[in-house]
Amino acid sequence: MKGYEPKLVCFSCRFSWGYAADEISLSRQVKNWIPIICSGKIESTHILSAFRHGADGVLILGCPEGDCHYQDGNYKARRRTAVLKEVLAGAGLDPERVWLRWISASEGKLFASTIGEMTDALRAKGPTPMRQEWSV
Repeated sequence: MKGYEPKLVCFSCRFSWGYAADEISLSRQVKNWIPIICSGKIESTHILSAFRHGADGVLILGCPEGDCHYQDGNYKARRRTAVLKEVLAGAGLDPERVWLRWISASEGKLFASTIGEMTDALRAKGPTPMRQEWSV
């Protein structure tokens, strides 16, 4: 789609990228950055709300596995994301519009490449159908 730039929403654990996001200029890559206390604390309703408000994709960033400040938050995030993807698929939305990645604040190159990969993948998919359905 010519001129289409996907809207990406990123929920990030305060201990992985939440603090660094305040210091990094992300305005060209991620315009909707939402720091959360832990990736395991994010509710599916938050992700669905992001889609409802026009997101084409949602990236969830958490601490690397085994390195969660809340001990098992990233394992909870993995389970919740798996269930959410099943719900999205059942509702007719491509579950690959939600990515869960474990990236620490020291992995800047991995973070940048992940944002680039997701943006490219979303650009290829086009706008989410939810954007048109819920804009009424």
